[in-house]
Amino acid sequence: MIGAFLNAFGILLGALFGLVRHRPPAVRPQSFFKSALAAATAFYGLRLVWENVHGTFASGLKQLFLAALAVVLGNWLGKILRLQKISNRLGRHASGLLAAAQKNPPGQPADGFLAATILFCAAPLGIVGAVADGLSGYFYLLAVKAVMDALAMMSFVKIFRWPAALAAVPVYLFLNGLTLAVHSGARPWLELLALIGSVNLAAGIIVCAMVLVILEVRRVELANYLPALALAPLLARFLG
Repeated sequence: MIGAFLNAFGILLGALFGLVRHRPPAVRPQSFFKSALAAATAFYGLRLVWENVHGTFASGLKQLFLAALAVVLGNWLGKILRLQKISNRLGRHASGLLAAAQKNPPGQPADGFLAATILFCAAPLGIVGAVADGLSGYFYLLAVKAVMDALAMMSFVKIFRWPAALAAVPVYLFLNGLTLAVHSGARPWLELLALIGSVNLAAGIIVCAMVLVILEVRRVELANYLPALALAPLLARFLG
């Protein structure tokens, strides 16, 4: 379970590069990084799906169907719980802090710390990645998020200076706490009933949807899909 550490380390590394570099990355490298991150996200999402489909061809199709059903029902439940609206509210608060700092730089260190903490902790990729890491030691999703956060932190330290990098601490505590909770709380029960694969399948499908957001192809309310991680083992248990 090293995903949370990698994420925090990426934030600190991004802060270091941001403080050393005097110019922001050019448009062309930014476009390349975006495409590379989208490709990495798609690869590790599909790999998570591939590694958790077992049995015959018909059995595999049934597992995929139940995982897709969990994602659809999870989105419906997420809308009822207004998860995306909560996420949007947090995002608007962080964006407001950023906008105020950009108008009158440098921004307040406390604002930079708070904005970075909100954005990095509330990211659906972090939550899905922590669950996958806690269940199967699949830390690759958090490794991809570490690169994303590192690139974002390069801009944060330009606006708020080095105190923004301290966001690595709450990000590590949050993701590591979630990973440990899943590993010690949910994993024993899911492993006993052979349901870990169902959660990972739903997680892989959600991660693949994130590619659309990274490439700005389509606006996807990712936070609403998070309940699918809890619904997937239930569907696999009673319908599998």
